[in-house]
Amino acid sequence: MDENMKRTIEALQANPAAAQALFQSRDGHRLMEMLTQADQGAALQRAAQNASRGNINEMVQMIRQVMTSPEGAALAKRISDAAQK
Repeated sequence: MDENMKRTIEALQANPAAAQALFQSRDGHRLMEMLTQADQGAALQRAAQNASRGNINEMVQMIRQVMTSPEGAALAKRISDAAQK
């Protein structure tokens, strides 16, 4: 995981209200669409369950996959910038 992604995750974990606001934003909704479009959310649900147990590897892999597209990379940057504020 790159350092920027790690800081973003830590910032969101430290501030649940900011995480909630992020996921209610337009960018948050688009991220959820991108993460769930392949399998109607089954992989995201598994990744979230694993993350709740401390294993974020699946979640990181899913986000990396989203970031391979230009739209996904721009979305991840906006989310990261918002989380760092």
